[in-house]
Amino acid sequence: METPFFSISLSAGKMSQKESECRKKIVKNVHFFRAMCYNRKTIEYTRGDCMIKKEMIAMLLAGGQGSRLGVLTAKVAKPAVTFGGKYRIIDFPLSNCINSGVDTVGVLTQYQPLRLNTHIGIGIPWDLDRNVGGVSILPPYEKKTNTEWYTGTANAIYQNMAYMETFNPDYVLILGGDHIYKMDYEVMLDFHKANKADVTLACMPVPWEEASRFGLAITDETGRITDFEEKPEKPKSNLASMGIYIFSWPVLKEALIALREQSGCDFGKHILPYCREKGQRLFAYEYNGYWKDVGTLGSYWEANMELIDIIPEFNLYEEFWKIYTKGDIIPPQYVAADAVVDRSIIGEGTEIYGEVHNSVIGAGVTVKKGAVIRDSIIMKQSVIGENDVIDKAIIAENVTVGDNVVMGIGEDTPNREKPNVYSFGLVTVGENTVIPSNVKIGKNTAVVGETVPEDYPGGVLESGETLNKEGETE
Repeated sequence: METPFFSISLSAGKMSQKESECRKKIVKNVHFFRAMCYNRKTIEYTRGDCMIKKEMIAMLLAGGQGSRLGVLTAKVAKPAVTFGGKYRIIDFPLSNCINSGVDTVGVLTQYQPLRLNTHIGIGIPWDLDRNVGGVSILPPYEKKTNTEWYTGTANAIYQNMAYMETFNPDYVLILGGDHIYKMDYEVMLDFHKANKADVTLACMPVPWEEASRFGLAITDETGRITDFEEKPEKPKSNLASMGIYIFSWPVLKEALIALREQSGCDFGKHILPYCREKGQRLFAYEYNGYWKDVGTLGSYWEANMELIDIIPEFNLYEEFWKIYTKGDIIPPQYVAADAVVDRSIIGEGTEIYGEVHNSVIGAGVTVKKGAVIRDSIIMKQSVIGENDVIDKAIIAENVTVGDNVVMGIGEDTPNREKPNVYSFGLVTVGENTVIPSNVKIGKNTAVVGETVPEDYPGGVLESGETLNKEGETE
């Protein structure tokens, strides 16, 4: 703790009028100077002008479509997808930022940004509603020349060079908006400084048998990166890149300018190899906590199910590292006298009249009498009809399911249209979908739109089929 310039002793005894007036003037001046110099790392005065100065700012890449989540991201960007019955995926990196003392965050949006923009607002839930810094939404914008969408992760950062220069940072933290984890970025910054690094990558040890699925960093005994491998058949390392980087600002700025004409400029493919070839100091910061890329329906379902383990691997209830989100003002839950709830997360405003087992239920959901839900994710404001049986399904927001519907029947047949997306034995239902009464739906299926009984031949959607009544690519 820094030594104070002076201290004020407040006596419990009586003070003369002169002493009282003197004390008031001192306190008033202390508050004035504290307000003026509340963050010496933030504001410097040069020739009478106010220049913003931040030690580290964060750039959060949140414009991805998340096509491997299928109908869940047909109308919403992946970072805005609901998670854990209460949150959206982007809540996790935003909460990590403010918990780590990073109070300036640029959120780069592109694909379907409306719900994401509405959720973030001016950053109040994360204490990012600041006069200096705070959260800023950064979509692509029209320029005098060479107007374009964001064409790669690094290209998106390059197009917001003016935003970063506004804060004159010493370091820039690059984040993805689609991972579930808790990390103290300040500890990573300390590692960066201690190693006099130009670039630091957060890396996570993965099982050797899975290493070929990742981009890998090869390091020497000091942790300095000597080479990269992109999904190699025979990996030489098991340190997988997490897509989290700290750059010293001059290094990042120079690399972005040098590669500004590179098509689809990307950090992993272009910026990091460029920095290594220039002989700059790249280090791997090894992270050993929970981290999950929820980029597939299987990993998304699995991450939600892990929240309801008896001893959850990822704990949402820790006091010292809270995850913040935008809260809706809605009533409490209601569980009927003959309802059954077992090992589940139940959101606010939810009404349970049936049975819920081993599931994550969002806010404002209604589960009607006789319905049985197992191993499923039901997002906010959806309605599950009477006597429905829902097994291993992901049901998006504002879905209405009729009565006597059965989901998750039949064989584990691969999906005919998108076998790499609709798999894992799941039933996936897009938002605002209507499913009529008295139908059955098989595994590895996708349903989206307002469907009617005639859409189900013989009252059944067989395993491996896709029913899309919206005519959009899911």
